[in-house]
Formats: sequence, structure tokens, C-alpha cells
Amino acid sequence: MGMSVGVVLAAGLGTRVGADGNKAYLPLSGRSMLIWSLDTLSTVSDIGRIVLVFRKGEFEVARDSVERELPSVRVELVEGGDTRHASEFNVLQYLAPDIESGAVDVVAIHDAARPLAGPAMFRTAIAVAREFGGALPALPIVGLARAGAEGLESVADRGPLVRVQTPQAFRARELLLAYRSAVRDGFEGTDTASCVERYTDLQVRTFPGQVVNLKVTYARDVAVAQRLLTDRR
Repeated sequence: MGMSVGVVLAAGLGTRVGADGNKAYLPLSGRSMLIWSLDTLSTVSDIGRIVLVFRKGEFEVARDSVERELPSVRVELVEGGDTRHASEFNVLQYLAPDIESGAVDVVAIHDAARPLAGPAMFRTAIAVAREFGGALPALPIVGLARAGAEGLESVADRGPLVRVQTPQAFRARELLLAYRSAVRDGFEGTDTASCVERYTDLQVRTFPGQVVNLKVTYARDVAVAQRLLTDRR
């Protein structure tokens, strides 16, 4: 069995949160937001390598943050692209020799903007991906309604709707092939799973996400995450 790689995506923009520049480096309870996820990955024994995908032009800030705040953890740095999809392709190309040799068998991808995902979520994602091919944490969306001809009607009768979180994990060889196919076709998926579902036969299974695994998107999320992370410390 190969090893799994944990990838943290920190190449996104942080304009909505009110951060000056990239929200991945926003201080949360005494450390940069992205450091929380990197530190969590370092505690998961199933994960043999940790890769941080940084935004173009931010190599120094990424390297310096990791060296200063997480000096004992080896983190590999890969430059991101203009979209999430491009960033994921860059990291898969970087890992390609080890994926093709079988040294890396699962890749877990996580958003730096979700600093509260705990080690158990990564372990579950990797185990489910190894067994079935792909894994997504999901939360049921409750209380949704839409305006129909008869007034408001519940959306629930159309089957359960879910809100998907990260970390998401996939078998590495199929993931790499899917992204190479997508580049060839000019296809850009909305997320990793959409690309995997289009180009592979992998079964992508959901497992229970956690309400506490919030995505820091708006300024009010910062205060909530700050409190939860301070409690955790």
C-alpha cells in the first residue's frame, strides 16, 4: 500500500472576509489560519507527506509562515493556478512521478479556509477513499423551501440536499488521470469530485461532515472560528 498525501489549498482570494490580501494568513487564535490545517495533517499517521499550494507571488510569505509557526513539520510548497481546478492540477502534476510509481495511493485535498477540521475527518476521508475510490464530508441542508405555484413548498421531497465540505480524498492514480483528461478537454469542474465523476468509475462516497468544520468566508466567521480554536487550545 502506498502513502497518502495531504494537500492544503491556500491559493484562493480573501476579499469577502475583509482581509488585506490572502485570508489564508489571517491570524486566528495566535497563528495563521492555514497553519491550523497543516498542523492537523502532521498529527495524522496515515499521511506521509504534506503539500501547501500557495498563490502566485506568495512563495516567501508561505515559506516564512511555515518556517516560523510550524518549524518541526516538513511542508512541500507548490505554486497554485488561477482557479481551484488549476491549483489541483499543479499539485497532481508535482506528485505525478510518485503517483505513477504507486508510492502515493491517496490524495486528500483540504481548504485552508477550514481550520477546524480535526484529524478524525482526514483519517475517515482517506480510509473511505482507499476502500471505494473517493470520499466527501457532507452535511444535510435542512429547512430549505422554494416558491412554487402553490406558495412555499419544501425542497426535501426531492431527495436530501447536502452541503459538501473538505477534506475530500481520492485514489491518486485515477485522480491524476481525471485531471489530465480534463485539461485535454478544457473541462473545469466546480470541485474535485465533479472532475472525478466525469472521468473515472470511482465510487465517490459521502461521510458525515461536522457543523464545527466551518469555512471562514465572511468577517463574522472569523470571530466564531477564533472562539472555537481558542477553546480547542
